[in-house]
This record gives sequence, structure tokens and C-alpha cells, in this order.
Amino acid sequence: MSNVPNFYKDRVALNVLAGSVQNAKDCYEAAEHHIILGVLSKNYDSDEAAIKDMKLYQAETDNALSVGLGAGDPNQSQMVSRISAELQPQHINQVFTGVGTSRALLGQSDTFINGLVSPTGKPGLVNIATGPLSSGQPAAEVPIETAIALLKDMGGSSIKFFPMKGLAHIEEFKVVAKACADNDFYLEPTGGLDLDNFEEILQVAVDAGVKKIIPHVYSSIIDKETGHTRPEDVKALFEIVKKVLG
Repeated sequence: MSNVPNFYKDRVALNVLAGSVQNAKDCYEAAEHHIILGVLSKNYDSDEAAIKDMKLYQAETDNALSVGLGAGDPNQSQMVSRISAELQPQHINQVFTGVGTSRALLGQSDTFINGLVSPTGKPGLVNIATGPLSSGQPAAEVPIETAIALLKDMGGSSIKFFPMKGLAHIEEFKVVAKACADNDFYLEPTGGLDLDNFEEILQVAVDAGVKKIIPHVYSSIIDKETGHTRPEDVKALFEIVKKVLG
């Protein structure tokens, strides 16, 4: 099984939450396999339980597993690193300060690891204080170019820009996208993406020249009754991806 996500046209892979193994399979097919399925570490009481269950997802989706924190919870950082070392997934979600640990424990450079940075309201500056302790301190606002360099130092693959709140931080996102393109780094817009704003957000990253983009679309496409991501919405998102990339 590959440790690298299956990007459409080597450029875009969707990231959605999987409510069950069957839901993961359905979404995997809906995106024609150009997707990674998020499973949250926070939903498990132990490393052993998480590893056992997540292996089922890997088996059914050719390792298209994205190990998640759980709403960006920094307290899940260490657990994500530990279980990912065993699982060797295609994708790992990490707070900024957890990236180096995850990469070291993985023992390989193929798996994508994002580093969470947050908007500051100031285009060009991002908050990197997203770790278990640092997130409780005053923001550490640094130039996006510096944040990218720090993540590269730690073995990171991409910027996870969260929470975007849909289009609320789109001007900041444009600067982040350009910096990722200019510095050969990948980008993962996250938070408040939905069927209405998805195309605009994706287009910004594509127009900026970002080489690989992993948009996260979570709660907006989850069926409230079942807790599962709607495969038909994943299909609609993938049609937008195909449209944008031409």
C-alpha cells in the first residue's frame, strides 16, 4: 500500500471525515479514489483501540487514511504520533509543534504531515502557537514564509490553515497560498468549507500555483442523523475539482 495520497492530476486530493468503514469506502469510490479519509484519534480510549480500528479503514481504502486530532485538539498530538508510527498512513494531521515527532516516529518521508497554523487577521502573519501548551499562551505571530521554513525543518509537508471559517479569512489565505507556491510547500485549507465556497477557495490555491492541495470539507457534508459524510456531496466536490483543474 502506498504511503502517498492519490492526487487527481497529481494536484488535488479531498479530505473528508469517515463515520464508519463502509462510509469511508463509499466516499473513496465517490471521489474516484482521489481522497483521504479522516478518522479522529480523539474518538478512541487507547492507542490499541485506535490502531485496531484504523487498520480496517486502511484495508478497505488502500491506505487512504488521514489520522486526525479531533477538531484540531492539541492534546491529541502525542497520540496521533504514536499510532501513526504503527499505522504508516498516507496522511497525518498535526499541530505545529507535533510535526517533528510524527516524522521521526514514522521513519520515512512519504506520508504527508500537515502543521496547523491559524489566521491572525493580518495577511502574511500566521499563529504557530497551536501545540498542547503553546495554544494556551499569547499568539506567536510569524511571517508565513518563516512558518513554512520551520515546518520544512521539522519534516512537514504542508500548511494546514485552520480555522478558515469559510471565506472569512480569504485575503489571508491568498497570501498563504502564494507563499506555499513560492516556497514549494503544500497547502490544506480547513474550517467552514462547504459546497458553496469550495470552488472559490480551491481556485485561489490553484491560481497561486500551489503544487499539491488537500482541502478539508468536514461538518458541512455530514448527515446530522447518521453522523456519516454524504457520498453524493463528495461526488459533487470531486466534480468541482475536475472543473477547476480542467
